[in-house]
Amino acid sequence: MSLKSPEAFRTISEVSKDLSLPQHVLRFWETKFIQIKPIKRGGGRRYYRPEDIELLKGIKYLLYNDGYTIRGVQKVIKENGTRKILIRENTNNLFTGYQNKNNQQSDQTNHLTSQISESKRKKLMDVLNDLVLLKNKLNQDN
Repeated sequence: MSLKSPEAFRTISEVSKDLSLPQHVLRFWETKFIQIKPIKRGGGRRYYRPEDIELLKGIKYLLYNDGYTIRGVQKVIKENGTRKILIRENTNNLFTGYQNKNNQQSDQTNHLTSQISESKRKKLMDVLNDLVLLKNKLNQDN
């Protein structure tokens, strides 16, 4: 099987695998974030553009790493636009050089007030991991 170019459209199964997210989560996010607009072909098959995938990565990062709620991410997108959501695994500042220096401090303040503390996020992630393990065990038993 040959690898697709970075500009190629991706199916929902490819995006799901690449982002380690279930397909139903991607479909759910489409209903919550109007900015995600995959092209739908015959039979309703979804094809995600590279910019859709980048936006999904940014949404995933904000939800899973920074502890935002869906409403919080919607607010970030509304206030800052989709082009400013970037994936930066090693830093809390997701907003990049598109900002001028005058706006940078206020945006960082808004960003910090919308997230939960690192210790709470870690505890929540531990609980989530425990739930996933239990779910997998239940599925194996059935």
